[in-house]
Amino acid sequence: MPGTTSEAGAKSASKRKLQQNGEPSKKRRKSAGDQEQDTHADHKAHIKTLESEILESRKHYNNIPTLISLAETHSQDTETALAAAESLCRVFIRLLASGNLVKKKESSEKDVTVVTWLRQRLADYQAVLLSMLQSESCGLEALLLAMSILKAQAQHMDGKDEPTFPRSFFKGVVGALFQSPVEQLREEFSENFINEYDDIRFCTFQAIKDFLTEDQNVGEDTRKAVFALLLQIEDVPSSSEELEDFFIDPPKKKKHPLYSLSQHKKQAQEAWLALMNLGLSKEQRKKVLEVMATSIAPWFIKPELLMDFLTDCYNTGGSTSLLALSGVFYLIQERNLDYPLFYTKLYSLLDADMLHSKYRSRLFRLLDTFLGSSHLPAALVASFIKRLARLALNAPPSAIVVIVPWFYNIFKKHPLCTFMMHRVPRSPEEKALIEREGLEDPFLPFEEDPMETHAIESCVWEIVQLQSHYHPNVATIAKIISEQFTKQSYSLEDFLDHSYGSLIEAEMSKNIKKAPVVEFAIPKRVLIKSSEPAPEEKESLLVSLWDFGSS
Repeated sequence: MPGTTSEAGAKSASKRKLQQNGEPSKKRRKSAGDQEQDTHADHKAHIKTLESEILESRKHYNNIPTLISLAETHSQDTETALAAAESLCRVFIRLLASGNLVKKKESSEKDVTVVTWLRQRLADYQAVLLSMLQSESCGLEALLLAMSILKAQAQHMDGKDEPTFPRSFFKGVVGALFQSPVEQLREEFSENFINEYDDIRFCTFQAIKDFLTEDQNVGEDTRKAVFALLLQIEDVPSSSEELEDFFIDPPKKKKHPLYSLSQHKKQAQEAWLALMNLGLSKEQRKKVLEVMATSIAPWFIKPELLMDFLTDCYNTGGSTSLLALSGVFYLIQERNLDYPLFYTKLYSLLDADMLHSKYRSRLFRLLDTFLGSSHLPAALVASFIKRLARLALNAPPSAIVVIVPWFYNIFKKHPLCTFMMHRVPRSPEEKALIEREGLEDPFLPFEEDPMETHAIESCVWEIVQLQSHYHPNVATIAKIISEQFTKQSYSLEDFLDHSYGSLIEAEMSKNIKKAPVVEFAIPKRVLIKSSEPAPEEKESLLVSLWDFGSS
């Protein structure tokens, strides 16, 4: 035994000597990453043990606060916190499904105490999930866990046959989403929950209204988040029969508000009004007006509540007025809104700035709708034609190629205005006056009332000028007014999205069958006179004006 000990000591000394001489050790040291990975593995194994113990026996319920404490460390250790949060989700779903969080009549005082304690721990866990929604690293997972717990709580918490939506927790989730810096969470919530499930959309509208009315200190960033989420909600259901997709089990009562389209619209209306009452920025107003007629006004049970907002925007002027046109016209058509100066205001919107605006395409789409009725007075329609003809003289080519086809369509819809294209003097006295003094245009360009501009007595001589436009595409399209109107109409969509660059590109991409003839002469001298100029050779303009050869 002593010989064996001394031999082992000699081997150990020899091993230390080898390491000191610089030769590598056969045993590899663990890196910091490996150590961290082992730590996470240990934590996950510990979490699984705690979870299995809870599900095995009630005496291990005290493991729940331990898991909650681990989940609260999401700002320091995201991986461990998510593992604990997922474990708690499974635990509470199992406890809810087995009825352990329901107070029963036959329960003893001890059992009631346990149920109360479990409910408090569930509230603690939900608070942790809401705090995790503020984190970029674990916010998405926390949202999915929160919605899973919400579903289980709705189906099993109250012990009733009819599921009860947990509005308090859901309102907390919606409020946390609005205050979260992670925009992706709101997009995920909108795409996978609000637009998928009718009951989630219904309760979201309710939560938004409560959130905006109860909290008096809603910040600008939070207001923008609410605004963005409302805009992401898709089309309005057309009937109550379409309300059939539910996240929670559908209610059994057929007269439940979730089955009523009018109740859905009421909640949406109150949510939008709550936001509008807080005030919208100029950019937010424009975004609202862009989708007013398609995505907002149809949600309102009483669209007339939007009258003040729309008329204020319509009276603002500029692009805001243009964007408000659709909403105002929607109320005129659907709710018989009385706006007697509608066409006067529309006429005032036609100015040079509007033809350079990015909303120009929207303007011509709306004009095509507003002036399409055959019941409009010809004098009114003629004023719009004449005003646009004047503006076309200084308009960009991309706007002129829309104006001329629009003229064509309007002349086809309102034949009484075609006299403006070819107005011939009738009497010899009128002809003599024109030859002697010329023709004075009776149109009054500064008249605000389109019924008093005398445009119907004028003519569109501006189109003749456009036929000599410098841009070949404009000159070509302007000639359609001088030809026979054999075409039924032009599709404006083919002309609306042109720009100056696209017109140039279209011109450059044309196939030229025959190259143009170019004739020019290259001078032998540029700055000084030629010593022996040819008879047909001309000196350059510089040489004729200045003498660069003298010292």
